[in-house]
Amino acid sequence: MNKLMDLTIIEINNKLKNKEIKPIDLVLEVFDNIEKNKELNCFISLNKEEAIIKARQLEHVEVDNILFALPIVIKDNIITANLRTTAASKILDNFIPIYDAAVIKKIKAKNMIIIGKANMDEFAMGSSNQTSYYGSVLNPWNKKLVSGGSSGGSAVAISARIAPLALGTDTGGSIRQPSAFTGIVGLKPTYGRVSRYGLIAFASSLDHIGPMTRNVFENALLLNVISGHDVNDATSSNKECEDFTRLIGHDISNFKIAIPNYYMSTIIDEEIRGKMLNVIKIIENKGGTIVYVDIDYIDYSVPLYQIIALGEASSNLARFDGIRYGYQAKQYISIDEMYEKTRSEGFGEEVKRRLMIGAYVLSGENANHYYNKALKIRNAMKKSFDSIFENYDLIIGPTTTSVAYELSSEYNDELKSFFDDILTIPSNMSGNPTISMPIGFNKNNLPIGMQITANYFEEAKIYQLASLIESELNLELNPNKKEV
Repeated sequence: MNKLMDLTIIEINNKLKNKEIKPIDLVLEVFDNIEKNKELNCFISLNKEEAIIKARQLEHVEVDNILFALPIVIKDNIITANLRTTAASKILDNFIPIYDAAVIKKIKAKNMIIIGKANMDEFAMGSSNQTSYYGSVLNPWNKKLVSGGSSGGSAVAISARIAPLALGTDTGGSIRQPSAFTGIVGLKPTYGRVSRYGLIAFASSLDHIGPMTRNVFENALLLNVISGHDVNDATSSNKECEDFTRLIGHDISNFKIAIPNYYMSTIIDEEIRGKMLNVIKIIENKGGTIVYVDIDYIDYSVPLYQIIALGEASSNLARFDGIRYGYQAKQYISIDEMYEKTRSEGFGEEVKRRLMIGAYVLSGENANHYYNKALKIRNAMKKSFDSIFENYDLIIGPTTTSVAYELSSEYNDELKSFFDDILTIPSNMSGNPTISMPIGFNKNNLPIGMQITANYFEEAKIYQLASLIESELNLELNPNKKEV
């Protein structure tokens, strides 16, 4: 089972070059894996017919890059031409876009093969993948547990070895938190590193698209593909493209690394803190220096996120009104009633709750009392991050305060989904690049993740440290091979 999907990308690439396998072999195995793992519910729409056609066409094309013909999974809030894109919401259940997102164009240019659209929390609002109109995504390490969210479908497709590569999005931790819960590698790039053109917006100043993979090297390879300036995104950086793998394997003996005291406080599960201490020993044994620091306002991350993200969401999601596309209520008397019924029937409970809060914080004088004040505190937090990077190369800490928890156990707790992201939100606020990578398991064999954060546009330095830790730990991260 999963024979090709157990190989590294380099091994697959060599087999394609040597004509030992064909692109169709990869595609058929992935769809076989999807069928065998149906109960995980990690896909909303499949692209099987088009994927098979593409694979057959690529049999007659020269293998010209390392990601050639590789199957990739796309989170369902990233626009794909002629392939249904729902953002896991009833209101977009029948939406078929007419254009590709910028990242999709880049993927297609490398002749990668899109397998399908991954399940997610509705409009990326949630941290457990239980708010999807299409049902919850299950964790392959224990199917009674959440996958994490909002990029839960993408994370599970990688973790369960269904496919080798995926794209997720991260507004408050939505790549990193499910990566930690499922034992994979997920990176939120520097804000502006990857174009957001064609991403269904949640909170525009916080949204990021990033790679989700089985290991550090493959994550860097995928970031190589999706990075770069885009004229269609006003926040896109003009930073030149670079090879993010170039520092992998390099010495870290000159690294000075900071750990925020808050990230090792008693809010963090004891077993997670224990795994972090193991990592600290690895770094120090390799000559790196570890210093504990404080970052201003980091403990205000959740209320900041609630104000800024939900305010922006209420503005961004105002466009979903049933007029031009998407779901429209069937019975109404006036245009006002049509708007009200369409949005009431089309959005799920969590989305409606967040939109109402967002509308409140932006209304009238509330914008000054809440949103503008939150932006000032956010800027102060960002400056605190900047000052840390004047003296330190990287910041490390746990990704989550706990391991994956039971499905539905916290679903009705309105605050739980926000506090799941308490450690991941700060780098969304600051815009710094941050990776989550697995560093071990708890006593119940559930994955534990850690974060590495760098200064702006220093993703290569993140991969440098992450690859060292990965090599030293040498974990078995395939849930299909876990001990029972």
